[in-house]
Amino acid sequence: MVNSRPRIFATFIVLLATLFALMLPACGGNRDKDGQTPASAPSQAAISTDGIWFKDDYGRTLLLRGVNLGGSSKVPFQPNGATHIREGFFEWEDVSFVGRPFPLEEADEHFARLREWGLTFIRFIVTWEGIEHAGPGQYDEKYLDYVRTIIEKAGEHGINVFIDPHQDAWSRWTGGDGAPAWTIEKVGFDITRLHETGAAISQQLYEGEYPHMMWPTNRNKLAAATMYTLFFAGNAFAPNTRIEGVPVQEYLQTHYFNAVKKVAEHVKDLPNVIGYDSMNEPGTGFIGLPNLDAWDTLLTQGLMPTPAQAIMGGTYPQRVGEWELQGLVFVQTGTATMNAEGESVWKKGYEDIWKVNGVWTDDGGAPRILRPDYFATVGGQPVNFERDFLKPFLVRYAQAVRTVDTDALVFIESGGEKSNPIPWEPDDPYGIVYAPHWYDGLTLFTKRFNPEFNMKTSPKLEMVTGKANVQAYYGAQLAELKDRGTAEDMPTLIGEFGLPFNLNDGESYRTGDFTLQTQAMEMYLQVMDDLLLNYTIWCYTADNTGERGDQCYGEDFSIFSRDQQAGTDIDSGGRALEAIVRPYARATAGEPVRMRFDVSTREFEFEFRSDPTIDAPTEIFVPRFQYPEGYTVELSAGRFEKDEGSQTLQVFNPTDAEAQITVRVLPLG
Repeated sequence: MVNSRPRIFATFIVLLATLFALMLPACGGNRDKDGQTPASAPSQAAISTDGIWFKDDYGRTLLLRGVNLGGSSKVPFQPNGATHIREGFFEWEDVSFVGRPFPLEEADEHFARLREWGLTFIRFIVTWEGIEHAGPGQYDEKYLDYVRTIIEKAGEHGINVFIDPHQDAWSRWTGGDGAPAWTIEKVGFDITRLHETGAAISQQLYEGEYPHMMWPTNRNKLAAATMYTLFFAGNAFAPNTRIEGVPVQEYLQTHYFNAVKKVAEHVKDLPNVIGYDSMNEPGTGFIGLPNLDAWDTLLTQGLMPTPAQAIMGGTYPQRVGEWELQGLVFVQTGTATMNAEGESVWKKGYEDIWKVNGVWTDDGGAPRILRPDYFATVGGQPVNFERDFLKPFLVRYAQAVRTVDTDALVFIESGGEKSNPIPWEPDDPYGIVYAPHWYDGLTLFTKRFNPEFNMKTSPKLEMVTGKANVQAYYGAQLAELKDRGTAEDMPTLIGEFGLPFNLNDGESYRTGDFTLQTQAMEMYLQVMDDLLLNYTIWCYTADNTGERGDQCYGEDFSIFSRDQQAGTDIDSGGRALEAIVRPYARATAGEPVRMRFDVSTREFEFEFRSDPTIDAPTEIFVPRFQYPEGYTVELSAGRFEKDEGSQTLQVFNPTDAEAQITVRVLPLG
């Protein structure tokens, strides 16, 4: 048994840092107002960027807040593609995502609820598989029409969206979600053998209870690592690999671009579609590894081959480390044989990609790596994933999408666990939004939350004790992300953050007490307010249940669940609403300076520098949920009006000169 203290501590460091996946940059696009007036509730007025801020057509500064919709959109609706279901897993051609994120007949209910909660900006989840599952160039027009219909419904409720072509660990057959099965088969993999050879670990085929946080380890298995490497850097590292005569990188990227363009063709004229995410949490694959002896990660669960073992394990048995989560850390509990039968993961008639490209050989019956530094350099120069491979992809992506939707914003993020900044230059595409993800790593991996305790991971391992210090630690992490956007003169939107609601083995589902989850979310959101951050919470899943969570890999992040719904009250089924449903300045006639909401007293304070040239009022969302008996307003300058119907407080600037205005909202009763 391997259980060394240094290894445990090092693993714990990355446990938290691994969720610090980052992204990048921006300028702006414009859309028609479609008859909207400044006094109307949040809606489809044009959204552009101006330096680090989002702006509307009236020149007001926007704070965009909402959710990812939805967690189960990563898998088919028919037949049910929930990841615990084995039946039909390999029957991928005739699936349908029509019905995601929810059936059309439920749309008004869910959008009305999100509008009621003030969550009026949506990261709308689609997948490449949903668009093009049947085969290359075969697009699911029924699904594309359905996406348009659902987004039109969102617009009727004053909800804006950006499209996220979502993926995790490449594909459902490589242990995640996203890409169609044919992308894997086209490079030569036999998808029916990925799991049994250890090239991927699929919940659908897993015997016994699927371990918590197993799925992210698939990024460091042969199948997903190969697909990421081919997609981003096939020209450099697999020059001998072609599909239908086309270099593999060009083939995969072109089909990806065309799939997203198909979505854009269907929604480009909808005024509430403001842009497109580029790729969710892009994986680095083998790219940049200095050698093949170890991954640049310590996120370890189950069988964990080294890169060399992963590559040769597609054909030969490999003795690999076996790991599990014990308490706060992953520990190696021993070793086991991966691909014990020596099955080939490659289809008949296809050659092993990494053998063909000179990474390894089995001449003489002895498998061995020929070039352990194969993925470290190109042309004798060290490679940088963001600079050399991700950025060129992002530039092409923005250009491709804008051949269809010319004024679309593009949201981007860096790759891997220790991502580098993306070097965006003035001549690069405009309208790019920096959209990193952030999670409280300790809570995410352990499914335990203690407001008085966390672990600082940089520059050294250090316990953080006391709620104020934990809060400051969250703030430092999120401030670092915002600083990256600010340095590039771009808006920052936290594209994902949230927490598992099944903390402590799902105790809340038995007791009905979600106090811990509310405390956690309040601490996260207080930092978001302090930093004036835009965000989309992960996630809102319409078919979430206590037993199966968000229908994917045991995750249970949804802020709504049918299982907690007890009546027709629009708030029923909501989770941690005391923290999530909060006042905020969604449109400011000037520049925001400070915003704070005290969840215990329900007092809200907002300070901004007014711009007398803006005629439209500042709009503050004041939710009925927090102020059921009404509220009073204290205002340092100007005047205000209440619009109870839209839960909006309108503040009108003094017209003579710029002013520093403070708004206070206090509960009645």
